[in-house]
Amino acid sequence: MRKKITILRLDHRIERDKRITTHVALAARAFGADNIIITGDYDEKVLKSIEKVVKNWGGDFKVEYKENWKQVIQEFKKRNAVVVHLTMYGLPMQQIIRDIRMANTERELLIVVGGPKVEKDMFYLADYNVAVTNQPHSEVSALAVFLDWLHEGKEQEKEFKNAKLKIIPQKQGKKVIRKKNAD
Repeated sequence: MRKKITILRLDHRIERDKRITTHVALAARAFGADNIIITGDYDEKVLKSIEKVVKNWGGDFKVEYKENWKQVIQEFKKRNAVVVHLTMYGLPMQQIIRDIRMANTERELLIVVGGPKVEKDMFYLADYNVAVTNQPHSEVSALAVFLDWLHEGKEQEKEFKNAKLKIIPQKQGKKVIRKKNAD
C-alpha cells in the first residue's frame, strides 16, 4: 500500500501561469496524487477552479496555498517524506523509479514541479532529482508521465467517489452521466 503523494508547484505567477498551474493540478489529481500545494503568488481563482473540478468530478484531492516553498520542503523532511524533484537535469526516471516506488510504500512523497526558474537550492534539498527526459518539456507532461510510471498504470483504474459527473467510455461520441446526489 502506498503512502500519501503531495505535489508542490513552485512559484506560481498570476499573470503567466494560471492555465499551467491548473493543468499541473488536474494531472496530479487524475494520475493519483492526493493533493497539491501551490507557492508563489496567491491566486484564489486557481484554487477555486481546482476545488470546482473535485466537487464535480469527485475524489478527495485537496489544494492549498503556502507562501514559502522551502518551508514546505522542510516540513515534509521533518516528517521523513521523500522529496522528488522533476527536472530535465536529473537522473533518468527509468533508472530510479523502482527505488522511489519502494520508498513510497513506507514514506510519503513530495513531488516538486518547477516554476519560471528553479533555484539551485532545490537540487540539493531533493532526495531524488528525476528526469522524465533530458529534453525541454512541460511540468504537466513530466508529472503525468512520472505518476503513471510510479503507479505502473494502475491509476487509470481509480474510481473517484462522490462524482457528480462521470464519463462513460465510447468508441465514438461523448456520454457523460450527471448525478444529482453523488455517492
